[in-house]
Amino acid sequence: MYIRDTIAAVSTPPGNGGIGIIRVSGDLAAVVGNTLFKPVSDGGLVSHRFSFGTICDASTGDVVDEAMAVYMRAPRSYTREDVLEIHCHGGWLVVERVLALVLSCGVRLADPGEFTRRAFLNGRIDLIQAEAVMDIIASKSESALQLAQRQREGVLSKRIDDIRTCLLRALALVEAYIDFPDDDLGETDSASILASVGEARSIIADLLFTFEDGRVIRDGISVLIVGKPNAGKSSLLNCLLNENRAIVTHIPGTTRDIIEETVSFGGLSVRLLDTAGIRHTDDFVEQEGITRALAKIPQADLILAVFDASKEFSREDQLILDALGDHKAIAVLNKTDLHQRFVLPCEGRFVALVRIAALSGDGIDVLKQTVCKQFLHTAVTDSREFVALSRARHRDALVSAEQNLQQFAGGLPDSNLELLALDLRDALRVVGSVTGQTATDEVLDLIFSSFCIGK
Repeated sequence: MYIRDTIAAVSTPPGNGGIGIIRVSGDLAAVVGNTLFKPVSDGGLVSHRFSFGTICDASTGDVVDEAMAVYMRAPRSYTREDVLEIHCHGGWLVVERVLALVLSCGVRLADPGEFTRRAFLNGRIDLIQAEAVMDIIASKSESALQLAQRQREGVLSKRIDDIRTCLLRALALVEAYIDFPDDDLGETDSASILASVGEARSIIADLLFTFEDGRVIRDGISVLIVGKPNAGKSSLLNCLLNENRAIVTHIPGTTRDIIEETVSFGGLSVRLLDTAGIRHTDDFVEQEGITRALAKIPQADLILAVFDASKEFSREDQLILDALGDHKAIAVLNKTDLHQRFVLPCEGRFVALVRIAALSGDGIDVLKQTVCKQFLHTAVTDSREFVALSRARHRDALVSAEQNLQQFAGGLPDSNLELLALDLRDALRVVGSVTGQTATDEVLDLIFSSFCIGK
C-alpha cells in the first residue's frame, strides 16, 4: 500500500566526502526547508533554484552548517512529489546531524529504493527504467553503463509495449467473437489474429536472442587462469592488469591462494582469478591452493589454460587438460619469444588458441579480443539502437509469454475461443509484469529492497 507520507534519507555514500546530500520527498518537503534552511537572500526557497544559506536547529537557533538547498515542486521532480535536497559538507557527523533535524520535522527515514519506488508508483518511470537506475549505479564497465542508460531512456520499454499492443489487438478480435458467438471466425479473421500474435512472438524471439549478451554486459564474466607452475599465469595476470599484482619468481609454486581482480576488456567487465599451479606435490599449503583452483573451474565463465611454449608437453600439462573436462577454455601458449618446443595434442578441444609473451605483452590485445568474442555475439552493441534483455526476470517473463502464445497459435481456430483467450490474457499479464503494469507487491518489494537507501 502506498502511504503518502514524507520520507528522507542520505543520498550520498557513507563516510567522509566533499558534499553530503539529504533528500526529502513528500508533502512536508517545503515545511522542512522553510524550518531548517535560512537562505542568505530574501524571498525563501524558489522551486528548481539553488539557494545558499545555513542549516539551523529550530529548537536552539544554533547554526549546524552552511549549505545549498533546492526545492522542486511536484510534479517536476524525481518522485513527482514535492522534493527538497540539502547539500551540506560531507563529514559523516554533519550529515547525520542534518538528517536528524529533518526527521524531527515529522519525516520518517526512507526504506531502500523508496524514492525510485515512488517515481514508479507515480507514473514517472516504469519498472524496467527503475531497475535501470540501479544498474547505472552498479555499472562495472562502459558497455554496462550504456546499456543501463538506454533502458532508463525507455528503449526496452518501447519494445515491451509493442508486444502488448500486438497482443491487445489480437485479444480484441478474439473477444469480439466470444461476445457475438453467432458470427463464425473465418479464415481472414484467423489470419489477422495470427498475424498480430506472430508479430508479438517475433519481437519476443528477437529480445530473447539478446539475453546472453545483455547478461554478460550487465554482470560481466569470470575468467579463471590455470596452468602448471611457472607457466606464466601470474605474469599473464600482471600483464592483463597492467600492474604487478601477483608475485612472479623462478621458484615453482609461488602462488598459493586465489588472487582476484576486476578489469575491463573492450568495455566488458572481467573478473580475473589467478590460481596455484596444478601439479603433484607433497606441500600441504600448496595442495590446498591446488584444491581451491580445481574447485573454481566449474564456476568460471571461461578458463585461460596457460602452457609454457618453450617446453615440451608434460605430464603436468596433461593434468591441466584432465582438470578442464568439457568447460569452456582458451589455450594460451606463453613464452612464444623463446625457442618453441610445445605441441598441444588436442587443440580442437579449445574454443580458441592464442600465442602470447606475457613479459613483453606480445599477443595480449589479441587475447583480450578473443575473450570478448566468446561472449558478445551482437554486432551492434555500441549503437544507439541496440536493446537487450539483461535481467533473468525479464527473460523468464518473455519465455512464459512465448509458451502461452505457442499454445494459442496451435489451437486456433479449432479450439474453444474462451480457452484460447485465457492464453492471450496470461501472455499479456506476464509481459505487463516486465514494465510493472501487472507486477505484484511481492515482486516490487523484492526489486526495490535491493536498492540503496537514498535512491
